[in-house]
Amino acid sequence: MLAFTVASVVAYGLGSAFWNGFFVFAGSIPLGIYGATVYARQLRLGIRVPGPGISFFGGITASILLALAGLLGWAATQVTALPSALSDLVTELVFLLGGVGFAGGLGLLIAGIAVPAVILRLLPRWLGWAGLVLGGLGELAFLSMLWEGLDVLLPFVRFGGLIWLTAAGFLLPRDRREAPRRTLASGR
Repeated sequence: MLAFTVASVVAYGLGSAFWNGFFVFAGSIPLGIYGATVYARQLRLGIRVPGPGISFFGGITASILLALAGLLGWAATQVTALPSALSDLVTELVFLLGGVGFAGGLGLLIAGIAVPAVILRLLPRWLGWAGLVLGGLGELAFLSMLWEGLDVLLPFVRFGGLIWLTAAGFLLPRDRREAPRRTLASGR
């Protein structure tokens, strides 16, 4: 997931919309799988609050919007002559789907994991709170549609969020038997 994101940034930096679209789409698939598996893991942990549903919705939303952005960006490279207005529209749609929309979905995915993790102490405290901040920033990122200065939130949420999800995926207990041991062993 993170590797595809880095590859898409490199492709974008090199000016290859073709490869950027390809890697953006490719990154959407593992994100959807992550959203579904973390949902199942949260249910195995006995979390019966809205968090798992919110994380599932956020993961699937982020995955679908990222897939649409990648497919649309890639498809635009297959047309030899797009009228200027249509080209601008496609560029704006790719940004909205893969930037603003993705950040909103990713923010929900992260918040849906972080809130129960902080309350139930399933992750290190600092990591749980970092997830709450990233989730909040992901939800605030939609305001970049009104104020361009808030575009700066998008890369923070994208890269910080994917790094956070990687860490949370390794540290979140796999089942109920593992959760109490961690809580007791850490002295919390």
